[in-house]
Amino acid sequence: MGTSAIMAVAREAALEGGQVLLNYLDSGVEVSSKGPRNLVTEADFAAERTIIDTIRRHFPHDSILAEESGVHGASERQWVVDPLDGTTNYSHRYPFFSVSLAYRVDGRIRVGVVYDPVAEELFSATSGGGAQLNGKPIRVSGQSDLRHGFLATGFSYDYREMETNLELFTRVSRKVQAVRRDGSAALDLCYVACGRFDGYWELSLSPWDMAAGWLVVEEAGGRVSDLDGSPFQLEERTVLASNGRIHQDLVEMLRPD
Repeated sequence: MGTSAIMAVAREAALEGGQVLLNYLDSGVEVSSKGPRNLVTEADFAAERTIIDTIRRHFPHDSILAEESGVHGASERQWVVDPLDGTTNYSHRYPFFSVSLAYRVDGRIRVGVVYDPVAEELFSATSGGGAQLNGKPIRVSGQSDLRHGFLATGFSYDYREMETNLELFTRVSRKVQAVRRDGSAALDLCYVACGRFDGYWELSLSPWDMAAGWLVVEEAGGRVSDLDGSPFQLEERTVLASNGRIHQDLVEMLRPD
């Protein structure tokens, strides 16, 4: 099956999942907890079921790795699904959340889609085919001076890692124009890709948080690595993304003392 067919299904699934989220948002949503500060809603599960059903209609034999329901199947062709990235925002009706889907073969991401249903913005990328926002090409920013950098980060639900990132947040904030914490890793990555942010870092993420956004950044001309600048690995828990021009400066700034 060609990349265009895979992208078409990814877009369809993301749009349908996003509509489920909006429907629940309008009608009210029940919230429960996966941990002391890690929330999950009935909308997460409903959107995930819709996304999986859409994928299964077109690719019944592909494997799926979904945040809420785990692994389905054992094919080397795998969909990585986050039905609601930004659940805490969503549960408080803060309009910054997304649906994230990636398609990987033998561990390599080939297609990525991130959809913001509130803003009706669909970010997409194919390996070697560039990145788009609502079908129009996007590129990372041209900012090369970290002092003027507009950055983003996110905070772990683990208090120990939160303390670590608070130290990094303070250190970076003193040397750049501003740092934002918006609460959706997938969208933060896409905002780097389209030049809204110059860079972004976060600790303690999962593959479904990063898979699609990573490809969108890379295909928009940016760079994604581990915090220490080493090659990005999806199964690792940390990420540093930038326009590439300020990447090494960020690596040095984030390096432990």
